Amino acid sequence: MSIKTTVKVAMALGGALLVAACDDTNLPGFMKNANSGERNAQTTARQGEVIERDVEAPEVFQVTEKGLWDGRPSLGGVWVAHPSAKDPERVIIRNPANGKSAVAALFRREREIPGPRLQVSSEAAAELGILAGAPTELSVTALRKQKVPVAPPPVEDPVLEDPAEISQSTLDDPIAAAEAALDRTEKTTPRVGTRPAPKPTAKPAATKPVAAAKPAAPAPAGTPSKPFIQIGIFSVEQNAKNAAESLRGIGIIPTIKPGNSNGKKFWRVVAGPATNKAELEAVLNKIKGLGFVDAYAVTN
Repeated sequence: MSIKTTVKVAMALGGALLVAACDDTNLPGFMKNANSGERNAQTTARQGEVIERDVEAPEVFQVTEKGLWDGRPSLGGVWVAHPSAKDPERVIIRNPANGKSAVAALFRREREIPGPRLQVSSEAAAELGILAGAPTELSVTALRKQKVPVAPPPVEDPVLEDPAEISQSTLDDPIAAAEAALDRTEKTTPRVGTRPAPKPTAKPAATKPVAAAKPAAPAPAGTPSKPFIQIGIFSVEQNAKNAAESLRGIGIIPTIKPGNSNGKKFWRVVAGPATNKAELEAVLNKIKGLGFVDAYAVTN
């Protein structure tokens, strides 16, 4: 084999090795498809207890100077090459002119060629917005992985109803409806002894007339028209029971009367009946002294 043939074979093998070195399948693990690797690492980290985060390491490598893409397609994805690089690194490249950036691989540039020392691949130029043959100011900084603990997801507070709306729907409405019902009852219910006697019907002449019925005896003098005392109307049954227990503690026997207004339950707490006005006033004063200042006399 001639010398010329040997040189041609060597040059062909060298070119093949150079192309293979730029291919993804022959790059170091941390270099292969840098951008996809970064996304995969972030996705996996969310599932564990720690997350790996890229941090800039200017002490490892950093340059800011003109970079050039010669306009020819290049293998190996997103990468740059510089004569001062010692080992392959993961770097971030920034183009200050348009604010674009890209995570790339950094290689050592073996040969010095006239022009900018920073060589840019075709894919890197596309991501950074660099035109072919146009030297562009670039910033290249090495990246390092840093492990940090994953913060637990925030605990959302339970959504509660507006207290004002709860108070209005469960307390005010039943009380107002109950008091209105009591007022209607007092106005429409006849008292004992006030109902008129039925009119006598005509009797045959031969029949002995029947004596007229005696009217009911009037109420004893001093008996109050509203002998009961209403302590309060409660929308929660346990609150009504607590009020009743307080009354028993001072010697007053209460009664809890359940009710319903517009589908909403309530419980009335009443005491009585009093036999005279003096007794009614004395019991009412004791109840108000216990703290139920809104207590008042009712019919039933």
